[in-house]
Amino acid sequence: MKKYLTVLLAISASFVVSAQNYNSKEPYLTKSLTNETIQNIKVETTGGNISVSGVDGDARIEVFVWASNSRFRNLSKEDLKKKLEEDYDLTVTAANHKLTAIAKPKHRFNNGNNSLSISFRVYVPHVVSSDLTTSGGNIDLKALDGTQDFTTSGGNISVDHLSGNVTGRTSGGNIELADSKDEIDLSTSGGNIHAENSHGNLKLVTSGGSVEILNLQGNIKARTSGGNVDGTSIEGELTAHTSGGNIDMKDLSCSLETSTSGGNIDVNMKALGKYIKITNSGGSIDLEIPQDKGVDLKLYADKIKVGTLNNFKGDVEKTHIEGTLNGGGIPVTVHGGGGRINLTFK
Repeated sequence: MKKYLTVLLAISASFVVSAQNYNSKEPYLTKSLTNETIQNIKVETTGGNISVSGVDGDARIEVFVWASNSRFRNLSKEDLKKKLEEDYDLTVTAANHKLTAIAKPKHRFNNGNNSLSISFRVYVPHVVSSDLTTSGGNIDLKALDGTQDFTTSGGNISVDHLSGNVTGRTSGGNIELADSKDEIDLSTSGGNIHAENSHGNLKLVTSGGSVEILNLQGNIKARTSGGNVDGTSIEGELTAHTSGGNIDMKDLSCSLETSTSGGNIDVNMKALGKYIKITNSGGSIDLEIPQDKGVDLKLYADKIKVGTLNNFKGDVEKTHIEGTLNGGGIPVTVHGGGGRINLTFK
């Protein structure tokens, strides 16, 4: 027989409710999900945080309510409940293997008078898919396997130990990615991105912040419109671009395509992949590659400095070098524009 649960600001015996003021860390409402088989989650809130964690037991959802306006920070439990009833529709349902938790204001708040913030913490089995939306809070996902789709208008995103198809968006917050795999697509309109110890098809995009990546494997795409891109210990295939910042890459063992329109580029290749493509409009390019490897060199810049070119056949000029090194093989193409190129071997 199907089990169905609905909460519309009604406090029944099946819930654990505690008094809560602005500084309280206790949930306003807790509902056990141990008798449910949750496979899908849908959570929406206008200003609070959303957290979803995969657990081996004690599945539950916790609802946190606190005053976002200083005028209401010392509300009693009764006043808090009254404020919720007056200003919000709060719904929690569990049916047909789906958990739904939605908090919506009943009317538009003017002049920053939104009195309450409603957050959700969800603890469910590891294999689950989610659809999460908050207008301003943070989103935190941990230890999940499935399809995760989540959006926040201004908060931060944290992704830890996820696998499956992961898509996350924030309009201004930072992004943290760790120990995850498979298909991951994360973007922010203005924050920074830090990603580590992950593998798969990873797409990391920010419109204004910096990108830091380390210990990644797979097909990696990192892009920022204005910040720096820093990377360490990347394997597979890496595409990294910035419109104005610097690029600093160390201990790479991958195919590489990278560019900046105004900063400097410093790349250290531990091992070569299928190709190297580097482009800079005006800054300097420092590239270090393993020696005794067969490569096809194409270097173009206002000034070029190279180490000893043993077993080289081709043309060497002040502004361009074209030819094969050690019999040729892997294409290494570097366009320095009006800047300089410094190529060294290790």
